[in-house]
Amino acid sequence: MTADDLRRRAVRAVWHPYTEITSFEASAFPVVERAEGCSLFAVDGRELLDGISSWWCVNLGHGHPRIVEAIRAQAGRLQHVLLGGVSHPRAIELGERLAAVAPPGLGHALFAADGSVAVEAALKVALQYWVNRGVAGRTRFVALEGGYHGDTLGAIGVGFVDGFHAPFRDAVRPALRAASPHCNRCPVGRAPETCGVECFASMEELVREHHRECAAVVVEPLCQAAAGMRIYPPEYLRRLRALCDRYGLLLVADEIATGFGRTGATFACEHAGVTPDVLTVGKGLTGGALPMSATLVTDAVYDAFRAEGGRARTFFHGTTFCGNPITAAAALAALDVYRDERIVEGVPPRGAILAEGMARVARRLGDAPLRTLGLVAAVEIPEAAGGAACARAVVRRALELGLFLRPLGPVVYLWPPLNAPETVLREMVARLERAAEDIARTGAAPPG
Repeated sequence: MTADDLRRRAVRAVWHPYTEITSFEASAFPVVERAEGCSLFAVDGRELLDGISSWWCVNLGHGHPRIVEAIRAQAGRLQHVLLGGVSHPRAIELGERLAAVAPPGLGHALFAADGSVAVEAALKVALQYWVNRGVAGRTRFVALEGGYHGDTLGAIGVGFVDGFHAPFRDAVRPALRAASPHCNRCPVGRAPETCGVECFASMEELVREHHRECAAVVVEPLCQAAAGMRIYPPEYLRRLRALCDRYGLLLVADEIATGFGRTGATFACEHAGVTPDVLTVGKGLTGGALPMSATLVTDAVYDAFRAEGGRARTFFHGTTFCGNPITAAAALAALDVYRDERIVEGVPPRGAILAEGMARVARRLGDAPLRTLGLVAAVEIPEAAGGAACARAVVRRALELGLFLRPLGPVVYLWPPLNAPETVLREMVARLERAAEDIARTGAAPPG
């Protein structure tokens, strides 16, 4: 089959997510048949550098041999068994290992297959926690403007993104939204050198006024990824932990995207030295090899679901393949790689290379604001330089140059595998810089 043949079959048979159908069908989109390390290989022979780790999850590169071997070995022994009323060794070991690497106190793991479901579980845990404690009326959540937590209906409620979720507005219960602590566009007009985290006042006011009707505060620690890689300071998270303690709210930290080293710490919460009551993890949990996520909770939360006075307080929530032995084996192998190859320790020097290169990209794009954290680097193209249209044009040109990216509105970003060799990081940046230069030289981005 040629690439054109496969493209024709794809547009007939596959509904591609987050993809506008009409323009996609008219495009010569890549059809990837294999991958290795930081590279995707298309059926037409093109090699594409994976600049966004295939939606932020392939932290350890494609086809890491230790993960592949773990999958192969487990598949020959036990493919699946339910976790309702029984257990299995891989799930047990993975729960223990996650408790060991997570912020202290998060000792109980509820497994799922993707981030949205992990967040959905976290929300339901928070709601039932208060019911189990005999506290009525705690049915709302507080979240951040611009936050994104997945695409199931509960997750949409706490992470409503108008461009994604507008058709479902009337079907969800929206969270109370505090101002986004967006350092590049400070909501209170401060510069980084004068920041006193004054933006926290919005969160503080909401919690003070509404805490009696709220179950939890839900945030993405330090980086609101889908909002355009909005970075904010650890002090905000420290204040939020203290605020939740003061008013008796649970703190839910959504580390689906940031967990397992992306920010330069195993979890972004560690930069602030805080432990949330509930932590969601996914994406990099298996190194991106297989779909798996988990919702971790503290003893205090877990114990609220024990039977009391002869009354069961069971959490009636789960998924068919939660804790699947093969995905658990992949996750255990990934955790070994993170540890043995000192992946997290390698993020700061790689991050410096990425930041230096992306500063050059920013200059090519009208001195666009640059934001970086660990191995995340993003530039937001000003409207005067073309904004979202320019970002789309840059990404299209980058694809022609062998770099696969996806824009976030006017934001162009790199999110490479954490173990990307320095030479590959520099090549990714060089291709993006050339794409930016080529588009800037035309004077205007084409529509589309």
